[in-house]
Amino acid sequence: MTNSGRKVVQTSSAPAAIGPYSQAIVGNGMVFCSGQIAIDPATGAFDASASVEAQAVRVLDNLRAVLDAAGSSMQRVVRTTIFLADMADFATVNAVYGRYFEHEPPARATVAVKELPKGAKVEIDAIALA
Repeated sequence: MTNSGRKVVQTSSAPAAIGPYSQAIVGNGMVFCSGQIAIDPATGAFDASASVEAQAVRVLDNLRAVLDAAGSSMQRVVRTTIFLADMADFATVNAVYGRYFEHEPPARATVAVKELPKGAKVEIDAIALA
């Protein structure tokens, strides 16, 4: 922890930040994860032509890696926000999401946005217990 009582989370198991933000911040017993898009953490590559299902899987795997690095887990997530470039993808993303949160899923909001970084189809952020 830093003097301010917050800890920056950074792991090579998830994509590096593409702007002035941290992958996550731990503070006051909570983990605040930045939004993840489907960037491959090993290569830094992003395939905008990948299906929304494939992107959702990569996004949730990236989110899991950040949570693991923070000492948390998917089971400790209390809130997520899903951002979709096209609300027509809701059912597909919802099905993938359900595989990651099978039991006692977190509170959630899903919103359609005009566009996402790098032309992504889906982005997800999370808040979890540390």
